[in-house]
Amino acid sequence: MTSLPITDPSRHAVYTGRTTSWPMVATTCVAALFVVLMGKESNGAWGDLVFVVPLILVAIGILANILTASSVRATAGPNGFTIRWGLFGWPRCSYRLDEIDHAEVIDLPLWRVSYSLWWTPRRTNCTVRSGPTVRLSMRNGRIVTVTVPEPAAAVAALREASAAAPDADTV
Repeated sequence: MTSLPITDPSRHAVYTGRTTSWPMVATTCVAALFVVLMGKESNGAWGDLVFVVPLILVAIGILANILTASSVRATAGPNGFTIRWGLFGWPRCSYRLDEIDHAEVIDLPLWRVSYSLWWTPRRTNCTVRSGPTVRLSMRNGRIVTVTVPEPAAAVAALREASAAAPDADTV
């Protein structure tokens, strides 16, 4: 992130970025189409309802995947950290600045990528690729891992906002 230093205390840096997993979208589309084509009878017509109805349902599922689960948009700054999925920003997770204990950049291995939203009582993963990733350690013990294009910039925006906050502990 290259910018001039912010010297006015009323101004804050805000980071926003979107990461899309186009390889996962392509793989999902091809696999879903392959499953539907395997279900077609060899002597059946292409217009049979037995073939057309599953094809339409799979097409709706692929469209829903592209619109909601194929990309992650994250915003970091004075309002904390917000994660929005897909084109319409749903589902959405928001973490206030005072809820975040520590923010860091980690190197996410390929075997830890969830390729979607993955939630457990102790963790939230919003990852669509491996590599540098933001990890938030929350004050309640929850770990939040999010794929963003420039994780160091997101962490820097959180740290700057935390330092400017009157009741800042750590980030």
